[in-house]
Amino acid sequence: MPHQRGCVVRLSAYQRPRSGCRGTPGVAKPCRQSLSAVARFFWAVTLKGLFMCLGGVMVALKYAIIGAVVVAVVVIALVLLLQTPHRVPVQYVGSPSGYEAFVPNGQTIDYNGHTDPTGTLILSNGATIQNVVWDGQYAGTIIQNHNQIVQLNNQFVGQTDPVNNQPYVPLQDFYVIKGQVPIENVTINGQTYYVIDANNINPANIAGFYTYQGWVPNFVVAMNTPGTYAAGLPGNSPVFQWENLTGTVAYQTHLYQQYSNFFGGYVLVQSNGTIIPYGITSSPSGTAISFDFPQQVYNSSS
Repeated sequence: MPHQRGCVVRLSAYQRPRSGCRGTPGVAKPCRQSLSAVARFFWAVTLKGLFMCLGGVMVALKYAIIGAVVVAVVVIALVLLLQTPHRVPVQYVGSPSGYEAFVPNGQTIDYNGHTDPTGTLILSNGATIQNVVWDGQYAGTIIQNHNQIVQLNNQFVGQTDPVNNQPYVPLQDFYVIKGQVPIENVTINGQTYYVIDANNINPANIAGFYTYQGWVPNFVVAMNTPGTYAAGLPGNSPVFQWENLTGTVAYQTHLYQQYSNFFGGYVLVQSNGTIIPYGITSSPSGTAISFDFPQQVYNSSS
């Protein structure tokens, strides 16, 4: 069809050439680059907000960590404070010229970084102090001696004495101190203890003994009674044949000697003629305590 002058052909928007996509002068940049700019702006704002958020989290985390550390330090300080012994000045109990006795109960306590035996302190006048701790020299020895007595009791109590045909009884070890005893009133974990400062006692004034557990208080009283002396039983002593508790304990102290470092077969002789059989531990063995080194022999008429 021949071309007609003056005829204008209009193209729809969908048919118009997309000029300017390559940056044609005078033509606006395409929508793709506009979207790119918006995206960069959006990500910049987003990242900035993210960094600000993270910064806030880090600050909060920092203070949270500091707070946790402070709380932990306070808790540790309180625990150490509760475990730290609270002391009062050393005081001296008992008689300057008398005999006191520490009786272990088989329990121990951690004190000053080591293990100490606990028990009862019997004073020269018969009064007792509970919750006592023996701290210092001989603490380990006392624990070992007591454990050995317990083992021997477990082995023999319930059996029969072959000499007097009486049942064996539980024996108890105890540790005599000549003169006054230095103690500290100490609170550990809310519990009050009376700690014997054994390092401030002359070793010559400490000696270990054992006898029937029910006689320990009587033994302390007898030691502090004028006229009481110590003696040894000869091997053929009729005391071993007495069909009573005295005869049994006399033989039993000698029996335990065969299985330990103890020495049995001794008696305290009181002014009224009553005797208390006992044995001696090899350690402690104070030379200033005469009952630890009997020099006489006990002779019984029957």
